[in-house]
Amino acid sequence: MPEQREITQPGPLLTPDGHLAQVGWARQPLLDCNLEDARFYPAALRPLQRFRVKKWDYYGVTTPTIFFSATIADLGYAATVFVYLVDFERKTYHEESKTIPLAGGVTLPRHSAEGESLYHGKKQKLRFWVEKEARRVQVSWLNFAGEPLEADITLAHHPDEHESTVVVIPIGEKRFYYNRKINAMPASGTIKIGYHLIELNPQTALGNLDWGRGVWEYDSFWVWASASGRLGDGRTLGLNFGYGFGDDAAATENTLLLDGRIHKFGKIDIRYNPRNFMSPWWLISDDGRVNLHFHPMLERTARTPLVVIDSEVHQLFGRYSGQIAADDGESIAIDGLLGWAEEHRARW
Repeated sequence: MPEQREITQPGPLLTPDGHLAQVGWARQPLLDCNLEDARFYPAALRPLQRFRVKKWDYYGVTTPTIFFSATIADLGYAATVFVYLVDFERKTYHEESKTIPLAGGVTLPRHSAEGESLYHGKKQKLRFWVEKEARRVQVSWLNFAGEPLEADITLAHHPDEHESTVVVIPIGEKRFYYNRKINAMPASGTIKIGYHLIELNPQTALGNLDWGRGVWEYDSFWVWASASGRLGDGRTLGLNFGYGFGDDAAATENTLLLDGRIHKFGKIDIRYNPRNFMSPWWLISDDGRVNLHFHPMLERTARTPLVVIDSEVHQLFGRYSGQIAADDGESIAIDGLLGWAEEHRARW
């Protein structure tokens, strides 16, 4: 596979004529997400472009006993907000979602390093924002499994000390995906459902962000695998692997985050049985640096069947084990790291 192209210089995401200015991967979000310069429809149809642009902020927090997630997504034709809680001990989950026609009342920022993401409805409020050295996630959901849910979470994130996985990937001639994923952010705060209070300890609770902006093909597919945890010596560790969308010749999203620093991989072969997602998965790199197996313990399935949007996700939660090598050759043993792997098919 050709050498991965690292983006090191700031600039716009798109040129004035709508082409990608740079293609590759980066450790920080160096490019201005100037989606207003997208030019994938003829001039006469340009007012319709906004229906094809997809934007989302997906936050998650992993602890030894639960996974909590909250999302605000603007899919053009509509927006969706959703929250879910996975209980690893009981092997159960509960999810609530709301669809907002034409994305009314949804705000998503231009940049992943600043600004506020917001949805404020009558019965739900989701607010995500960036502080100087942290990210904040606040959720208020009036009826979550019959009880009110309130979450107030702080994710420690100092940009100079915590790198991330950033990719700019072409999709066909005029479409693209600009994505930033941050793993292993120490999480503090609380999640309260009715009278049940979950307190987050930053030593054992780690957060992640999937920040996506782009223009996709109507029929889309991807596989994503991720985990955040700590090694026995206390170092934080994050895994991020994926494929299925666009041309990744210049950059994949396959990375190891070790104690805040990104270690880069090329192609990763992710093997699984699409007729039985609960069977073991294997993740193997072409250079031998990644040799992991993933054993699912719970499957979350989410479906969004609308007139013009049909999205189906099979997200498996389980444990990773095996070996992975850092850029400097350090071999890291992974034994029972909590995380997930998913297949997502969408017509949107």
